[in-house]
Amino acid sequence: MTFDEVLADLQNEARTTKHAETGLWVAAQLRSRIEAGQLKPGSKLAEEALREALGVSRNTLREAFTALHAEHIVTRIPNRGVFVARPTAADIREIYRVRRFLEPAAVLWSGDAPLGPLKEIIRRARAAAAKGDIPAMAGANQDFHRALVNRAGSERLNGLMDQVLAEMRLVFHSMAADPAFHEPYVEDNARIVELLEAGEPAAAANFLARYLNRAETQLLAAVDR
Repeated sequence: MTFDEVLADLQNEARTTKHAETGLWVAAQLRSRIEAGQLKPGSKLAEEALREALGVSRNTLREAFTALHAEHIVTRIPNRGVFVARPTAADIREIYRVRRFLEPAAVLWSGDAPLGPLKEIIRRARAAAAKGDIPAMAGANQDFHRALVNRAGSERLNGLMDQVLAEMRLVFHSMAADPAFHEPYVEDNARIVELLEAGEPAAAANFLARYLNRAETQLLAAVDR
C-alpha cells in the first residue's frame, strides 16, 4: 500500500467517523495502519499531507507523533521529519520482555473465555500456510495473539497489546520472505488452543513462554544478519 493510498484511506476515515479530532484518535489511526503493515519501517510520515487528509491541526498531529514516539513506533529525525521506526535488537528484547509477562498471564487467567475466535484464526492461518501466503500467515499470527489477550476482558491490556503488535509488525519485516519462520507458529498456536480446550491453562502458558523465547532468538539472529 502506497503512502498516497494510506492518505486516501485516512481521509475517508476522518470524513465518515465521528471523533473528537484529538491526538489520541490520530495516533490510533496511524498505529492501526502500521500494525496492519500498510506503513512500513522507514516510511516518511509527511506532516502536511497527513494534517490535510485527517483535517486536524498541526498541534494535534504532533501530539499524535509524540504518543507514537513514546511507544517506539515512530522516530523523529532532526531537519528530516517523522518516520516509521526500524526496531533494533534492543527494541526486540524489550518487546519480548513485555510479551512474556503479558501473554502467558492472559492465557493462564482468562478462565472459561470462549475458544471459538482462536479456532477461526487457526483455520485461516492453516489455509494461508497451504497457499504459502506469508503476509496472511503473519497477519493471522498477529490476530491470534491479540485474541489471546482479549480473552482476559481488559480494555487496558488490549490497548497495551495493540502497541506491542504495532511494533511487532515492524519487527516482522525482517522475516517477511521467510516461510520457515512463520509456518511452525501456525501449529504452535493450534497447540495452545488444544491445551486450553483440555483444561490445561498452565501447560498452555508454559508452552507459549517457550515459544516466545524461540521467536525472540530467531528475530535477533535475523537483525544480526
